[in-house]
Amino acid sequence: MILTPIHPEALPDVLAAFDAGLAGYPVARHVFRRIAATARLCPGFTADLHAGRNKAVGLAQDMGIPVCDEDPASAYSWDGHVIRTRSETSVVFHEIAHWQIAPAERRSLPDFGLGAGPETGCIDEANRAICVDFATKEREENLASLLGILWETEYGEPAILAFAEQNWLELPERPNTQAHFAEHLEALKVLGLIDAEGRPIR
Repeated sequence: MILTPIHPEALPDVLAAFDAGLAGYPVARHVFRRIAATARLCPGFTADLHAGRNKAVGLAQDMGIPVCDEDPASAYSWDGHVIRTRSETSVVFHEIAHWQIAPAERRSLPDFGLGAGPETGCIDEANRAICVDFATKEREENLASLLGILWETEYGEPAILAFAEQNWLELPERPNTQAHFAEHLEALKVLGLIDAEGRPIR
């Protein structure tokens, strides 16, 4: 959930402030500019949030991740076997990112052992399966958020919407905001999930 809504007319200034703060992070700035360029796909800062779902489903299938055309509210976003894909495009990409990030032993757990996600219907059951500490959960949520956004960018989706919704643009005038972005990009690179230019890897 976005902390501070961004008015469409304010978006250019917000993006400019974030970009200016990346002067010391050339690779991160290059990646950010790719994300920011997707603003052209959502004039007025709005778009059909389901339009690109088939792209995300196709990526999951190409990666060998089982999918199911059901609403996550009927069970889980990831039940240990399949991603339920009747969600917004960004949510499906986000679940693919979680699958990539999670250790193999946690791929068999509902919602990857992190606890119920926002779309999961079986909230109590998912929370009983939690097997990580808070710091691990926060780290993986941040990494999955960013990796999912990078997949959206790669597939020509309006990734800037998820970038804002998931609070990467919060307080763009504060240096820690850009450092947070750059640090998580580097972590994805270390994990072998993005290349040297910050593009996601299957």
